[in-house]
Amino acid sequence: MLIKSINPAVLAALADPIRLRIVDRLASGECTVGELAAPFDVSQPAISRHIRVLTDAGIVVQRVDGARRPCRLAPESMAALDAWLTQLRKTLSAQYDRLDAVLAELEDETHDP
Repeated sequence: MLIKSINPAVLAALADPIRLRIVDRLASGECTVGELAAPFDVSQPAISRHIRVLTDAGIVVQRVDGARRPCRLAPESMAALDAWLTQLRKTLSAQYDRLDAVLAELEDETHDP
């Protein structure tokens, strides 16, 4: 089972809407805490706490650049989650294909005299 390879901290970190939006923003590239805080109606320290949760989960990494601490997504941080979602999509697609076939068969039986 692929779900066992996913760190539960990743799912917990992504469950918060603000952290999910931070991850979405970082998908576009590296930025500072101040840049991440700008669109939110929360304090910069609150954003820093969210970044800490994402860092602890292995989703975000920060580097020191003088007084700045730019954040970026960690390489391969979502690999296990992506693999699980890919498998889930394949499984669901196969189940829907089978359902479509059963419904088509029922429809044919209904229309036959």
